[in-house]
Amino acid sequence: MDAGTIYLTLILVILTGSYLLTFFVEWLNMAHAAVELPKEFEGYYDAERYRTSQRYLKEHTRATLLFDGVFLAVTLVFILAGGFNSLDLFARRFGYGEIGTGLIFTFILAGASQLLSLPFSAYRTFVIEQKYGFNRTTLKTFILDHVKSWVITAIVGGAVFSAVLWLFMKRGAEAWLYSWAILVIFQLVFQFIAPVLIMPLFNKFVPLQEGELKEALENYARKEGFKLKGMYTMDGSKRSTKSNAFFTGFGRFRRIVLFDTLIAKHTVDELVSVLAHEMGHYKKKHILKFLMISIATTGVTLFLLSLFINNPGLFAAFKMERLSVYASFTFFGFLYAPLSMFLSVAANAISRKYEYESDAYAVRTYGKPDAMIVALKKLSVDNLSNLTPHPLKVFLEYSHPPVLRRIYAIRRLTQE
Repeated sequence: MDAGTIYLTLILVILTGSYLLTFFVEWLNMAHAAVELPKEFEGYYDAERYRTSQRYLKEHTRATLLFDGVFLAVTLVFILAGGFNSLDLFARRFGYGEIGTGLIFTFILAGASQLLSLPFSAYRTFVIEQKYGFNRTTLKTFILDHVKSWVITAIVGGAVFSAVLWLFMKRGAEAWLYSWAILVIFQLVFQFIAPVLIMPLFNKFVPLQEGELKEALENYARKEGFKLKGMYTMDGSKRSTKSNAFFTGFGRFRRIVLFDTLIAKHTVDELVSVLAHEMGHYKKKHILKFLMISIATTGVTLFLLSLFINNPGLFAAFKMERLSVYASFTFFGFLYAPLSMFLSVAANAISRKYEYESDAYAVRTYGKPDAMIVALKKLSVDNLSNLTPHPLKVFLEYSHPPVLRRIYAIRRLTQE
């Protein structure tokens, strides 16, 4: 068996195996959903609302599996029919050199993927989310969101891709080190410019109004010695009734952002508890640690990528007539998928640990565990969250512990 056949077999096994694993996990997760409402949520979920949450879980899961199945089928046909080679020959017709050709090749692939996912995105937004009372997105907003995302990706992604491509073409064995440095710099700069230049393109950010909530948040931040650039509300209701809150920026540029839907549904104590949890991530250096993990992962990925640049066997698997650095990037992605999944599982395990630590920080510093528990319950009910996910689903995909585990952990902490 030649190298091309070995690589092709491996890639087909990775693609189909990944889908079968996802299908199995999602089937287990749907079957694991508890029929009876957990006692912890009595008084928050009524029987009908709880049944609605289970229907939402199953309908959303089935639609996702259908889309993933379609995407898998299209990908397999494209590979086996020599679609990558046909696309490469088309991109080379323009005669724009290696970088220009690479941009055309990559943009067409990315655009085709986006167009294929567009019907599912529309179905999820305007059918499933609408059916269960979440959707507030208009057709105009939906279209503009996608157009803006594509334009930003084309400009920013195209610039970064071109730089990395040039380095791998010119710097040989050291290219991955130079590329790593560029990507790290970009990652750090993006953390600062995203809240100022990118995010306002999609949502309005308004300074939090003077009043009891702002005073309580400022008092808590001051007590903890936590400096903020500002506190803002975001028009999350523009797209969905679901709620959230998050921090953006670093150092003195840190700012807290609360969805308007979150403010509308929670008391001041509950909102301060949410802030305290988010602040816990900073105080425990979770943000910095994850940044370091991301930087290290990027370095490992680029090093492994460098080992597969212009690999004849890998190109033979995709029926390519000519070698190229830009196509090497795409083909390496297929081989990298299993390692990516392993790293994701490890990152999720760390993230779940950090969530417990941030919950504990919020309880110890704000001293109102009941408010934290009520906030978690309300968020779960409002978002129709699955209260009893299967352990394998949690292990593979959850970045946050299931809500019941978080509540039990907070209760144990208060007892101690």
